[in-house]
Amino acid sequence: MSVAEGDLEAPNRGAIVACLRGSAGLYRLPVYAACTLLALLSNYLLGKDVLWDTLDYHLYAGFVAMHDRFAQDYFGAGPGSYFNPYAYAPFYLLVASGIPALAIASLLAVVHSTILWVTYELALCACPSNDRRTCVALGLWSVVLAFLNPVLIEQLGSSYSDITTAVLALFGWLLLVRAVRAPRAWLALCAGLVLGIATALKLTNAVHALAAFALIILVPRPVEALRCGVYYAGALALGFAAVAGPWAYQLARHFGNPFFPLLNTVFRSPEFTTEPLRHFRFIPASLPEALWRPFALADPVRMAQVEQNAPDLRYALLLLLVAWLVARWVWQRWRTRPDAATPAAEPQPGTRVLAGLALGLALDWVLWLTASGNGRYFLPAAGVTAVVLVALVFRTYPRQLRVRRYLLAAALSVQTIAVCLGSEYRWTPVSWGGPWFEVTVPPALSSEPDLYLALGAQSNSFLAPFLARGSGLINLTSVYPLSPRGATGAHIQGLIRDYAPHVRILVRGARLHDETEQGTPQRSVVDLTLGRFGLRVDPTDCTTISVRGLPPDIESILKVGSQPIEHTPPDTTLLLSCRVLADDSDHSAEIARERAVDQVFGHLEDACPRLFQPRGMLSEHTLGSSWRRRYVNTDLLAWVSGGELRFVDTLHGDDPIDLGRESDWARAALPLVCGRRGSHYFARVRDTHE
Repeated sequence: MSVAEGDLEAPNRGAIVACLRGSAGLYRLPVYAACTLLALLSNYLLGKDVLWDTLDYHLYAGFVAMHDRFAQDYFGAGPGSYFNPYAYAPFYLLVASGIPALAIASLLAVVHSTILWVTYELALCACPSNDRRTCVALGLWSVVLAFLNPVLIEQLGSSYSDITTAVLALFGWLLLVRAVRAPRAWLALCAGLVLGIATALKLTNAVHALAAFALIILVPRPVEALRCGVYYAGALALGFAAVAGPWAYQLARHFGNPFFPLLNTVFRSPEFTTEPLRHFRFIPASLPEALWRPFALADPVRMAQVEQNAPDLRYALLLLLVAWLVARWVWQRWRTRPDAATPAAEPQPGTRVLAGLALGLALDWVLWLTASGNGRYFLPAAGVTAVVLVALVFRTYPRQLRVRRYLLAAALSVQTIAVCLGSEYRWTPVSWGGPWFEVTVPPALSSEPDLYLALGAQSNSFLAPFLARGSGLINLTSVYPLSPRGATGAHIQGLIRDYAPHVRILVRGARLHDETEQGTPQRSVVDLTLGRFGLRVDPTDCTTISVRGLPPDIESILKVGSQPIEHTPPDTTLLLSCRVLADDSDHSAEIARERAVDQVFGHLEDACPRLFQPRGMLSEHTLGSSWRRRYVNTDLLAWVSGGELRFVDTLHGDDPIDLGRESDWARAALPLVCGRRGSHYFARVRDTHE
């Protein structure tokens, strides 16, 4: 780099356009190619994505996008069955084509690499100089820093739609940045359409669409800013309606809620809880925790922004840089009194762009922490963070090239160390060879359609495309267990009648186990679940579906008190399917017991509504006299066993917490001291002397 690289004299608009479209553009092709090669290499080293969400609902969602399943499926993949499925259609089509898994993942990685392309373009727009080398250097630093995001790396080449929709959201921001440089209403209109589509495909992108209004504030001239704002808002609504509308119509027709199961506190469909749903897994518990979050993300611990270790120092570095710039500005203002007669200069396009990106990023951060705090949903703003951090360093040290390089090299070094040594990735021992899913369905199950009642927290809905044509799927015991009563029970019973006698269970395992045996699934537990619906399992009519290329069973601590699952050879997973029969047994005692347990759990929810939410979830009978209730908002599991009431955090591996005798809770709600410290929940019965 030459000294000319640091020349930051205010360029005219034509020079800036020349920088963006001319000489700096010559570097686009090699930069894009390098980004794509980096994504392909990362994907290959990480291995095939066969983790929980892929098996639980990703492939199923793409299948549903291409096939109308409302008449034969019901919560086939749990509540996620009814989120807009169109973003997963490409993954399903690639899998259905039968091409090798490595080819599928490589194609996805190429698409995912475009988020780095857009980051490069965004950095060029934030360039404070018209010098070619400065623009290219800023773009390259920004791309490398954007790539060094453990959450982004984890998803390259995977079935997740987070990167795919993040590309759209970030591209919308790029269009608005171009409007900030040279106001054109059509750019704001296109940005609104793109961000509306991104939001329709994945609702978590709504925070980026709202935060983008901050960019419009920086559009020069109030009249142009107002026009761009109106165009953007209208196009945002239009883009969202065009993509979300067809699926929303189907949901409204079947459930009376166009966003089912979301927003059911408003639409109140009888087939889902009307309690508020909000996942608190990564949301700060207090204002001090929210303020500390940029530094908390630098710690290589689980459950900071995603479930696995994913340390990210970029937010803390950006905050420290901003604090240093503010302190330096205050010091300079204190030492030098400004000349009041000197009129304020019109901000240059690069300055407006950087100010708009910084303002939008700050608003995006606040909205994101309030809505979810999940790092997978912050990928567009993570790219903006890299651009803002690098651009601020370039602007702070315009001619001190050595200082600038040292600072950025130090930032990249510490982030690289954190990414390489402190992060956990999706690596599995599964081979890249063969198709993504290699499923073998026995002839008895492939000749005629059956209704499958899936049992277990994992829905295994990825099997749906491989079952006999016309087969149906109901996931009875997902994170949202289905009730045998009310509209939900009526819907399930209707499907059972339609398919009878071709109704079967679907559960992971090689065979049913008696109570005297260790291992799952146990026949008694299966019958307890089926008994709610007047059914029982027929152990004489069982067969298995084999799947090659899956990792070991990932059923979690949700199976309280159960024994480990028996494993078949490491390259094969078996799923058991047994026919289901009508059950004429007397369940009056169990029904009475369920009512008593419901009263206990109801009193627990009254005592601490902050932890045990949403209220009124289904109580499940598990083993012996054990009953449990799951709370999806807080990932807690409460259960009654042996006359005691306990609960556990299902994600952090904390020890179960004893809350006292069931008989005491049956009479009334006991006073609790409860809450959340960091990411951990606590509760204890208040002492009478407190």
